[in-house]
Formats: sequence, structure tokens, C-alpha cells
Amino acid sequence: MKNTLLLLTQHNQQYRELLAHKQLPNLTILADSDNQQQYVQQANIWLAEPHLAAPYLTASTATNTLTLKWLQSTFAGVDALMSPQLRQDYALTNIRGVFGPLMSEYVFGYLLSHYRHHAQYQQQQTLQLWQPKPFCSLQGLNMLILGTGSIAQHIASTARHFAMSVTGLNRRGHPIDQFDHVDNIDTLNEHLPLADVIISVLPKTPHTTHLLNDTNLPLLRPAAMLFNIGRGNAIESNALLSALRLFPQRRAILDVFEQEPLPPQHPLWHCPNVIITPHIAAPSFPTQVVDIFSQNYLRWHQSESLQYLVDPAQGY
Repeated sequence: MKNTLLLLTQHNQQYRELLAHKQLPNLTILADSDNQQQYVQQANIWLAEPHLAAPYLTASTATNTLTLKWLQSTFAGVDALMSPQLRQDYALTNIRGVFGPLMSEYVFGYLLSHYRHHAQYQQQQTLQLWQPKPFCSLQGLNMLILGTGSIAQHIASTARHFAMSVTGLNRRGHPIDQFDHVDNIDTLNEHLPLADVIISVLPKTPHTTHLLNDTNLPLLRPAAMLFNIGRGNAIESNALLSALRLFPQRRAILDVFEQEPLPPQHPLWHCPNVIITPHIAAPSFPTQVVDIFSQNYLRWHQSESLQYLVDPAQGY
């Protein structure tokens, strides 16, 4: 069976070159065009960034002649495609299994820097000060991870290498090997006061919106560190600001926000115990995306089930 691929990414040429080396059977890759709508109608497979694909899936643009059968997202998060106004009559797969190491690098880079006083020693160096500071080891600290998917599992494994105690929360509370303990997300308020480090890797769904809010953020320990590397909707920003101002020892390391870019006037920019990064904790590297797409395409070509299918009912 002949298949036609449409690229909807910010790096189409790089993807085209990488795919050419794969020599995938019976696959034609459409060229870029100013008249993209014409190609949208022709391709039965899309390799796309979700926000670039979404405009072509609305009721006004996606006519009955749309031939899309499978869309491979280049991202893990596909919330841009979950709107009820968009068509969902196709197989949607995302990227998994490659972001865990990158997310772990991000989290533990900031954790070690904080607990080992890297910033303070850098300042002391400029003043030629030889002034050792007592520090807290990661050993024995309690880490709470909201979400227990592949990214969370990799972070949990890394934490256990540092002899941390790791609890994961998900919707079912079923045990998972990489965690010391797994509980239902409904018990969040019981676990927050016990955690030294809290990490949200939750996807964007109606159930995760403002999960961390003015009711439970005050429960954080006075010196807790909170990471958000999932989706920005998980944290109510005003409640977070209040919690951080109440205890200046608390820290928030935020890579994702409800509105991106974060508006210049947002008070989080000026909060001294916040670190803001521009959604860079785990980028989608085209080489890794193409490897996953290629493996999935060979399954598609052999009429086998696809890996990393997204359930539209759950949003991930």
C-alpha cells in the first residue's frame, strides 16, 4: 500500500533529510508548499507538531475528503489536538520513552545546585571568600511525583540512585516498580506535607487543571522545592505566589505555564524564589522523533498495531 506523508513541523527540511536515510518502504514525502491545504487533503499520514496540525482539523477546514488515517505527534503533549471542535477520527500517536533522561537532567541539575549551594559559592568566589556552608544531602529526602508514566518512572529511578524515597500519584494507585510507593491522586493533600521535592509531570486534561491550588499549596513544607515540567495548567499561579511569599525558603522551578510565553507583566518573573525556564526541560530532538516514527511506520506498513497510541477520552 502506498502512503503519503505530510510534514507539519518547524524543521521540515531536517525531518525530510533524516527520513530519507531511513528508506521507509512505499512512503512518499510531500514537499513544502504555500498551498498547504492541497497537501492536507492528499496525505494519509502526518508527522506534525500538534499546534501546527490543529488548524487543519477544524470543522471549517477538514472536509469529508480528508484522507488522514494516522498522525504522529513530534511532542509528548497533544493537548492542542484534544479540543472537541477538532476531528479525532484518526489514529494519534505521541513521543514516549525519550524524554525521561532529559527531564531527569533538568530536575537533578537544579536539585543538586540548590542543595549543594552552587549559586552561593559562585558569589563567594567573586569575593574571594573561603566559607564552607553546611548542606543537606539528597539521601533520605522525600520526592513526590504527580504522574507515574515513562518520564516520571525515569525520574523516580534516578532519585532512588540518590537514595531518595519516591512516591508517585496516579488515577488508580497501582504499584509501579520504580517507585517506593504509589497512591491515588485523590490523596494528594495527604502527601504534600511529607514531601521535600514535588514534581508535576501531568498532562493537560480537565482533571489536572489547578490540581495544585490555594487549598493545598499552603500545605507544602517551608523549604519544599516544587517543579512543574508537565503542563502549566496544573498549578494555580496566584496560589503559588502566595505560598512562595509565605515561606521564602520554598522554591519553584517552572518550565511550563498556562500562557506561553509567560507575559512580561506576570508577577512570577519578579518572585525571588522562582526559577523560570522557557519550556526547554525536554525538547523533541528530530533524530529521536524520526526513530520512533520509523519504527511505528514499519508497524503501520505491516498492518500491526501502533505504539504510543493516545486515548482521546483521556487526553494522553
